[in-house]
Amino acid sequence: MATDDGLPPRRAQGASTERGRRTREAIVDAAATMMYENGVVAASLDDVLAASGTGKSQLYHYFSGKSELVAAVIERQLERVLAAQPGLAEVDSMTGIERWARAVLRVHRQPGGPFACPLGSIAAELKNDPAFRPALAAAFAQWERPFADGLRAMQKRGELSRREKPDRLAATIVAALQGGMLLARISEDITPLRDAVNLAVDNIRRRLVDSPLPES
Repeated sequence: MATDDGLPPRRAQGASTERGRRTREAIVDAAATMMYENGVVAASLDDVLAASGTGKSQLYHYFSGKSELVAAVIERQLERVLAAQPGLAEVDSMTGIERWARAVLRVHRQPGGPFACPLGSIAAELKNDPAFRPALAAAFAQWERPFADGLRAMQKRGELSRREKPDRLAATIVAALQGGMLLARISEDITPLRDAVNLAVDNIRRRLVDSPLPES
């Protein structure tokens, strides 16, 4: 059976050397940038090879075809999203969540912003493809996890009501951020993003208890 680019299937291999890892990363980085800017369909393998400075034999050493490369791009876009939000490591308090929100808005106030979400952009294009939905769902779940873990810590300390469901609250934060980024990018105005993020933060704040339990 042919691959999705019409060529015979090949058995992809992992990168076993530092040079190999750099080559694979160059291919994935080039593909991620092209798919972010132009879309998955428009990003041909030939264009990716030209942008990465690699050859077909190198690409097919690491990827069996475009579908496998797209899966790697989903992982890379998640890495980029998480790297752009270092405050996720400290969202285990209301202060930490508010600090994360301010940092997100600062990023989108930079020249060229508001920016589209790398993960959200590829998800919007692949949302109806059953081959990629599991990978996309797993990526968003990984993005939500720091919020869920932080909210559970707040709940354990008695700061967040025990009636609340941290996983669902975490999903609402990411959902608000996604929608806000999309509208802000389309309108070239950060206001929708700022309002969406502030509403998500206020939603958490309203669910706090007045008197947190003392830590044991």
